[in-house]
Amino acid sequence: MGDFTAYSRLLSKAWIDDAVFELRPDYRALLVVVERLAPGPSDEASEDLLRRAEESVRTLQAESPVEELPHIASWHEAFRAFGAKPKRILNSAEALIRRAEAGLPRINRLTDIYNAVSVLHRVPLGGENLDAYQGAPRLVRASGDEAFNTVAGGEPVVEHPKPGEVAWCDEAGVTCRRWNWRQGTRTQLKDDTTAALFILDGLDPLTGEDLHAATDDLITHLSAFSPGLQSTRRLLSADDAG
Repeated sequence: MGDFTAYSRLLSKAWIDDAVFELRPDYRALLVVVERLAPGPSDEASEDLLRRAEESVRTLQAESPVEELPHIASWHEAFRAFGAKPKRILNSAEALIRRAEAGLPRINRLTDIYNAVSVLHRVPLGGENLDAYQGAPRLVRASGDEAFNTVAGGEPVVEHPKPGEVAWCDEAGVTCRRWNWRQGTRTQLKDDTTAALFILDGLDPLTGEDLHAATDDLITHLSAFSPGLQSTRRLLSADDAG
């Protein structure tokens, strides 16, 4: 078990490059540190939550195409702004929403819950293993030299972001490419993860209050199987930059 004070200190040192806010002044990120998680496989509660998320997508698709949802459309614009093609490179929330009709993945209790919350709130939400982090999280326009640990053809490989790409990093390299497109293997959640960092990404018209509401939902579901859970959060926006 880790040191919650140390985890909280890491959160206090998180930052976002001004160049990201120049790209999207309306961007905000809610970072959440959670400790004393009780890890475990998918269970009845996580299965029920995933089914609720899948049903919400069926209702959604009967009303409007996914790409026309206001927050999803904002992410299309943001991806285009740094050279990504949003019809090919999907933000994480859209990728899950599109996958939900055929069935969301069942991975482990922790991952199932945050994927379901992402779909239910239509917000990109990533989870990282805090004990694998080196230094504080930061969101930058990449130089292109940073290391990104991933898998290709079933084998571990090290890739690099494109120069100017928006990427979450720590001191060792990229933890998530193209803002919220693909997380790396080095810091991915494991079946035995007890301390996690969650990142919720928002653009207009999604508000800081919306991000907090999604986080409240996430914490409620995590606390149901982790009675000793500790959490803290921090909202980063252009108002804090400088």
